[in-house]
Amino acid sequence: MDLTQYKENQKTKFFAEEYQRLESKKSEVLELASDESMKDLADEEMKQITDQQDALIVQMDEILESEKKEEEFPNEIILEVRAGAGGDEASLFAYQLAEMYSRYSEKQNWQVSKVSESPTEAGGYKEATFEIHGKGVYKKFRYETGSHRVQRIPSTEKQGRIHTSTASVAVLPLRKRTTIEIKPDDLEVEFSRSGGAGGQNVNKVETAVRLIHIPTGIDVRSTAERSQQKNREKALSILTARLEEKKREEEDAKYAENRKSQVGTGDRSEKIRTYNFPQNRITDHRISKSWHNIEEALQGDLDGVFDALEEAQNEESSE
Repeated sequence: MDLTQYKENQKTKFFAEEYQRLESKKSEVLELASDESMKDLADEEMKQITDQQDALIVQMDEILESEKKEEEFPNEIILEVRAGAGGDEASLFAYQLAEMYSRYSEKQNWQVSKVSESPTEAGGYKEATFEIHGKGVYKKFRYETGSHRVQRIPSTEKQGRIHTSTASVAVLPLRKRTTIEIKPDDLEVEFSRSGGAGGQNVNKVETAVRLIHIPTGIDVRSTAERSQQKNREKALSILTARLEEKKREEEDAKYAENRKSQVGTGDRSEKIRTYNFPQNRITDHRISKSWHNIEEALQGDLDGVFDALEEAQNEESSE
């Protein structure tokens, strides 16, 4: 029995060693079986050892399979929301989207933490980044990447005209294993004071970190942690996730003609959903389905939307 894969995994290493211990015990039992008077007892003990080993293999395989699923659908994501076209109205919509996802996450008992934010004077977000931890979080959020459009009458609009604004969402899985290598020489690091609430430490000490990946021009900020080191670690994990996503997009582009997914490409620029307030209608353009519950959705009632997207993907996969 080749135990290599089990020995290399920290979660199964102990069970692999137990399997080997039982294997050694088999040799002792075989010696016992050479005594004819002890043969029946030895056969019974050999069966017990074999059953224990079989159970260990099943247990180790289950652990490896669970890890494989978690690698495909990690329990940690980075959620980025950014205002698009539409000025203040777009920033307010970006803020609403961030609140919508946070409320949904809270209902799932997931942990939501803010990584960085750029607020606007109107009370919205120019952009904001969140980290969300919870079982199944990526599986639920994986189809949210794209451009979200809102149609409504702004409170400042005197003539009752409907305005259209946009905000983009990006969902980045945080995987435990990565093939991305980031060289120190490829990074430009900037430190600054964190803005906003948080006490004297936030405002007076340069804890905020900005990482710029020179080869790609991708830049990442982390401001929420209390220490410079923690913000640097957080920014590095986000940068790694972004580079992985960039690599995935480039690979998908090579096979674009063969990969016409019904639920979208996962591109931040792809228009995926419209929130029409006058008609109280949310429409997901990828699956041509609408819901009439905007206020409830903004309060985090997104199960209907997520379930429909999952169902569409399952139908596509089975074809």
